[in-house]
Amino acid sequence: MTIACIGECMVELAPTGAGLFRQAFAGDVFNTAWYLKALSTTPVRFVSAIGTDPLSDAMLAFIGSHGIDTGHIARLPDATVGLYLITLTGAERSFTYWRGQSAAKRLADDPARLESALEGATLAYLSGITLAILSSEARARLMQVLAQFQRRGGQIAFDPNIRLRLWPNRAELDRSLADAYALADISLPSFDDESSLYGDISPLATARRLAGLGARDIVVKNGPLPTLVAANGQITELPAPSVSDARDTTGAGDSFNAGYLNARLGRADASTAVRAGQALAAEVIRHPGALIPLEALARFR
Repeated sequence: MTIACIGECMVELAPTGAGLFRQAFAGDVFNTAWYLKALSTTPVRFVSAIGTDPLSDAMLAFIGSHGIDTGHIARLPDATVGLYLITLTGAERSFTYWRGQSAAKRLADDPARLESALEGATLAYLSGITLAILSSEARARLMQVLAQFQRRGGQIAFDPNIRLRLWPNRAELDRSLADAYALADISLPSFDDESSLYGDISPLATARRLAGLGARDIVVKNGPLPTLVAANGQITELPAPSVSDARDTTGAGDSFNAGYLNARLGRADASTAVRAGQALAAEVIRHPGALIPLEALARFR
C-alpha cells in the first residue's frame, strides 16, 4: 500500500511574536503527506517540483528526513519554491503568498513522470490548490493520468481547498472542481468554502450538490461544528471535539484529511475515520504552524 500525494510544498513563515517569524516548510497537500507518514508506516510519495537552489535543497532534505519518498520530485534549475506568511487573528489564520517562481506550478508538465509517480500506488491525493496553480494544459494532463490510474484500480482522494484568487476565472474553477469531484473516490470539502462560493445552506446541501456532480464518499468538514459524512448510502453528522486552547488553525483541514485517510486505508468505517481526523485536527490547532512536533502525535500512532 502506497500513497502518492500530488501538490506543492512552500516555505512557511509563522509568527512567533514581536514581529518575528519562524521558517518552516509546509503546504496543503504536503501537510497531509507529512501527517500520513507520521501516523503510520505506510509508504508516502510526494509528487511535486522544486528548484536547484539552496532553499530547494533544504526543502528536499527536510521532506526526505521524515521518511517521505522524494524520488518523484522534479528539480528545475530555472525555478525555486513558493513562500507564504501566516497572519493570525486570535487562532484564525490568513495567508499572504509569493509563488510566482514556484517550480510546483510545473509539476504536471511531464505526463511520463506523473505516470511513473503513480505506478504501484494505492491512493492518489491532491487538492484544488494543486489544480489551481497549474496551467489549463497541465491540469488536463494531470486529470488524464489520474483517470488512467483509477482505471488500473487506484483510488483518488480530493480536497477542493478553494482559493478563488489562484484561479484565472470562475468558469475554469467550476469546471475543474466538477471534473475532480466526478473522478474522486473520496471528497473532503470544507463547508465554509462551499457555502461562500456556491451558497450552500448546510453541509447536507453541500453533500447533495457534490453527489450530483458524481462525487462518491463525501466528508464535509465544518471547523468546530459537526462533520458530515455521506458514504455507503448513509449520512451521519459527528460532533467535533471541543478545543479551549486553540492557538493556530493552520493545517487543521490537512491534518484531518490525513487522519481520515489513514483510518480508511486501515479499513475503518467512515464514522470511525471522521473521529480519527477530528482528534488529530484538534491536537494540531493547539500548536503554531502547519506541522506540529512529532512527540505530540505519539498517541495517534
